[in-house]
Amino acid sequence: MIHAAAITPVHIIAGALCLASGYCALWAAKGAKLHSRSGLLFVGSMWVMSLTGAWIAFWNGPFTSLIAGLLTFYFVATALLTVRPHPNWIDPVGSVLATVVSMLAFAAGQKSWTAGKPEAIPMFSFGLMGRIAVAGDIRLLHAGSIDGRSRIARHLWRMCLGLLIAAASFFLGPQRRVPELIRIPTLLPIPVLIPLVVMLYWFLRLKFNNSGATTGAKPQHAQAAS
Repeated sequence: MIHAAAITPVHIIAGALCLASGYCALWAAKGAKLHSRSGLLFVGSMWVMSLTGAWIAFWNGPFTSLIAGLLTFYFVATALLTVRPHPNWIDPVGSVLATVVSMLAFAAGQKSWTAGKPEAIPMFSFGLMGRIAVAGDIRLLHAGSIDGRSRIARHLWRMCLGLLIAAASFFLGPQRRVPELIRIPTLLPIPVLIPLVVMLYWFLRLKFNNSGATTGAKPQHAQAAS
């Protein structure tokens, strides 16, 4: 059995790589080689970071980190799968994982709420995000495929959400994680908000055409965009 302390350095290195490559992918021209390569590095490092973080939290806590690690892995994995228009066996397995983790998050949130602990809000938030994503998975599996803007939207919000969770864990987590040189409280929320702002920007780009007029009919399988 791998001891949590033994994989902590791996977790830290993967976390640094996923943040650097994630912000690079955000700003790189979409479809360009830099976007593709930085995106793949982001996905790989996120998988390592989220799973090692979940393993460490399983043994040492906190429970919120276990929930965050498993859901982050799910979000990034299913976002990567959108490069293919048709679902495969990973999609239903991921949906089951997200359902179980969401239920645990809601249960933990209710327990924390009753005890008056601040962990209630993030637990409820993780549970809600998981439920929304699972609803999109079910629609995708029912439709059998996803294309056009719906596929871009699914890829976009899940990747950005994974980066947001990773950024929040680093910049808004325990202060000892942030080097003293950049530990400026008023500025720390900015890198956390960047994935959210970029996500909203591209959602607007998807909704409106170049002339600013709304796009007409919804694209095929739009119901599977979640």
